[in-house]
Amino acid sequence: MRAVLVVLIALFASASADDGVIIDVTGAKRSKYPIAIPLAVGSDTAVAREMQQIQTFDLNVSGYFKVLDPAGFLADLESEKLGIDPEKWKSVGAYGVIKYRVVTSGANIELTANLYEVSKGNTPVLTRTYKGTKADLRKITHAWCNEVVFYYTKEQGFFGSKIAFVAKKRGQSTVMVVDFDGANPYAVSRNTSTNMLPAWAPGGGQIAYTSYMRNNPDLYIAPAGGGRPKKLSSHRGMNTGASFSPDGSKIAVTLSKDGNPEIYVISAKDGKILTRITNNKAIDTSPAWSPDGSQLAFVSDREGGPQIFVVSASGGAARRVSFNGNYNTTPTWSPAKGAQVIAYTTRDGGRYDIVTLDLATKKMTRITQGEGSNEEPSFSPNGRVIAFASTRSGGSGIYIANADGTGTATKVYSGSVTGIDWGPAPKM
Repeated sequence: MRAVLVVLIALFASASADDGVIIDVTGAKRSKYPIAIPLAVGSDTAVAREMQQIQTFDLNVSGYFKVLDPAGFLADLESEKLGIDPEKWKSVGAYGVIKYRVVTSGANIELTANLYEVSKGNTPVLTRTYKGTKADLRKITHAWCNEVVFYYTKEQGFFGSKIAFVAKKRGQSTVMVVDFDGANPYAVSRNTSTNMLPAWAPGGGQIAYTSYMRNNPDLYIAPAGGGRPKKLSSHRGMNTGASFSPDGSKIAVTLSKDGNPEIYVISAKDGKILTRITNNKAIDTSPAWSPDGSQLAFVSDREGGPQIFVVSASGGAARRVSFNGNYNTTPTWSPAKGAQVIAYTTRDGGRYDIVTLDLATKKMTRITQGEGSNEEPSFSPNGRVIAFASTRSGGSGIYIANADGTGTATKVYSGSVTGIDWGPAPKM
């Protein structure tokens, strides 16, 4: 009994019975919440199975849940329909149960979904109905899963968000966008020259990237859905590594117009230089804006090999923050509320790996180790998961892993990729 109590304390923050269970998102040794997602009855079987698979994937990669194997379920699903027999689910270890029904009519679908806390009996704690077309199936299912995450954590989920990256194939490099789970990839850049380093605008409607389409590494901005790009910065030499300010009005970028790569802040509207951030004979590059807009992280070799530095967004003295190994690059900030955490690529054991660094506590957490080469991390919109490019035994591609270093990475896209940037959260 004591062991069960310890698990419950580790898993949940305090909440009254009327408030329902709240998953403790700050728990360092948080146990995963066991949840059951049985296949819907009274539904189009193929559609219901696809929805079950999407829900299972979403909740498993959220970092909060353990989705139970349907093979062990004891409940009579035909008899239960959208309800539950709490004792049947309690006996298989489920704390939560999702029941849903999807009705199809031609190209249209209607989803009814219920969430139950087994300890609260057979009354659902969350009910939603969604309508759309079969083409909306994934979007609708992601929206429901975001509701489930929000119910338990009071944080917005990242399901339905998108990842920008560069795909390398047959000598070409193309800016691409894919759903966070690897579905629906499409090209943003349409030229045959070298394209690199995509960066999402905060609203998700635009992507900035560097392209050699005019024989110089110029910075362009294009509609996120694809379309004609607008040249934003075309100084002689580098115009690379764009990072939007949180309000979207400014972009931090590396310019080498005076012969040496330095960090500048330019207008996101017309590319006008607003502030020069660094002025050092070393190479300064890869700027990344902090979520509150007050700081920039960047890479510099001013103390030997490339290391991560942090500086005020208005300029001034920079301080080194990375001290592990002799090669640290591609910093990115966690957007998690109240966090002062940077993820970056490190080479401190012969291979490239992903680590995070808490600037307040100096604690470093390994996200990858001993599994091929891993580079260019980017946080999910809620900061709970990190996407990165990897070449490992499971094949090259985009992988996602828990930002707290627990669990194993999940491959979501196959291919030779670079320049990972996770877009903003979908609108709820």
